[in-house]
Amino acid sequence: MKTPRFSQLFGDGPTALIGMIHVRALPGTPQHAGGMAPLIEHALAEADTYCAAGIHALMIENMHDLPYLRQPGPEVVAAMSVLARAVKQAHPTLPLGIQILAGANREALAAALAADADFIRAEGFVFGHVADEGYIDACAGDLLRHRKAIGADHIALFTDIKKKHSAHAITADVDIVQTAHAAEFFLSDGLILTGAATGEAASLTELRAVCDSTRLPVMVGSGITADNIRDYAALADALIVGSYVKEGGYWAHPLEPSRIHRLLDALG
Repeated sequence: MKTPRFSQLFGDGPTALIGMIHVRALPGTPQHAGGMAPLIEHALAEADTYCAAGIHALMIENMHDLPYLRQPGPEVVAAMSVLARAVKQAHPTLPLGIQILAGANREALAAALAADADFIRAEGFVFGHVADEGYIDACAGDLLRHRKAIGADHIALFTDIKKKHSAHAITADVDIVQTAHAAEFFLSDGLILTGAATGEAASLTELRAVCDSTRLPVMVGSGITADNIRDYAALADALIVGSYVKEGGYWAHPLEPSRIHRLLDALG
């Protein structure tokens, strides 16, 4: 369901397509090389490619910062702020989101405020879970108070539920609909469903159940392809795409413009 805040960002039209920019490895991380200039150049080139294809919104994520920390350092936050600001200045009319791995939601919110971005993607909003990086605790109370304290109420919080790359055995008695209800009760601005891992499709059955049980916008955050996009667009309010639009459908490869066009054409 499109809420006023969601509609302000993405409009009231058909399902929005959000293009993910996987920024190159940031300063201080194991695979970083070459300073900030090539990172900015790469991010802007991908933003331009998405924009030329007609994408509806953009998002940046530090996915090349392997292996991830649960609390990345100030150098990562500063770099993400600079990169997001450059993208926003180049494409000011497109909504822009930020995710900082892993579970660095306060940091993402601060970077979004500095960069004039529009939303963040937050992990671990309600209920704890065990991720690749270790235990991720629920953060809704802290994150919403932080948003208020820094004057960032205008930045939307879109929150993963039963997130990919995670074990949810400790909440096995809480299904995805109950998790969605908890996130809505704790003032999430929208819900994100994923498959088990990057590039893997979310369950249509779970997506339908969540859409039928919440008043919040519902988004899909992995596994969208030209072959299945219509099925997901029939239910979800927005789709985040990253892996499919890369060469060979692999997230770490360069963008392939023909794949972006294929998705948009299939979306209709």
